[in-house]
Amino acid sequence: MVVLAVLFAVLGAVSNATGTAFQRKAAATLPGGGGLRLLRALARRPAWAVGIAGVVGAAVFQALALVNGPMALVQPLFMLELPFALLIAVPLLHRRPGPEGWWAIAVVVAGLAILLGSAAPSGGREQASMQRWIPALALTVGAIAGAVLLERSSSSPLFRAAALASGAAVGNALTAALMKSATGRLADAGLPAFLTTWQTYGFALAGIAALMLLENALQAGPLVASQPALTIGDAAVSLLLGVALFGESVRTGWWLLPEVLGAGLIAWGVVRLTRVVPHLADVVH
Repeated sequence: MVVLAVLFAVLGAVSNATGTAFQRKAAATLPGGGGLRLLRALARRPAWAVGIAGVVGAAVFQALALVNGPMALVQPLFMLELPFALLIAVPLLHRRPGPEGWWAIAVVVAGLAILLGSAAPSGGREQASMQRWIPALALTVGAIAGAVLLERSSSSPLFRAAALASGAAVGNALTAALMKSATGRLADAGLPAFLTTWQTYGFALAGIAALMLLENALQAGPLVASQPALTIGDAAVSLLLGVALFGESVRTGWWLLPEVLGAGLIAWGVVRLTRVVPHLADVVH
């Protein structure tokens, strides 16, 4: 079951990375603006349609992964979306990477392997009580609202993209938690239970909100500002929700040392990527 969860999570990361890169390509061709007007304009771009197909495929793989493994394992694996997205964006946006970019990607992947191998997320239950859901919903929705307010307080494209992507990351994590609960109902009691549980409609609404925040983040600033905030934020919030809602566990004690090492490598790799990728040279056609 864990092997299947890892496989589906990796496939989901690849699919989501493809979707993000193509959505970025479509958003980069549009003038300023946001909200529903932006979505209507994007809907006329073929690249955006490819991007949405990638996002839909990622959601299917994510649901399959969450059915087969703990959220604290599945969602951090979506951090692989960052190197995959940059690898896909390089030819798509007509760029070429240098050695530093490849090293940074390798460090992110190695750090993730060390972190998850040391933490070994496991256990947990399929459902959470309303006593757990209410504070989780209040905190996540509040964080999303805070991210939107921060974005409106700044004129910096980098800051605005990072703020909106952080809100999208919280929305994605909340969507994953609701999806895990809803798909658990589907697996245990069938389609009628899935269609009558509030989590099904909750993850649909949260997913739509996260998608709108992501589209505006991609339009507000460069991929290197939005993508790290999106992937790292999603992984961190998802791990917390997995523990708080579903009682999932990670190893502690001396295992904290390699976990900190892995997290440090990820942070270093992401920082290097955000510094290297903006300076990639355009390919001469």
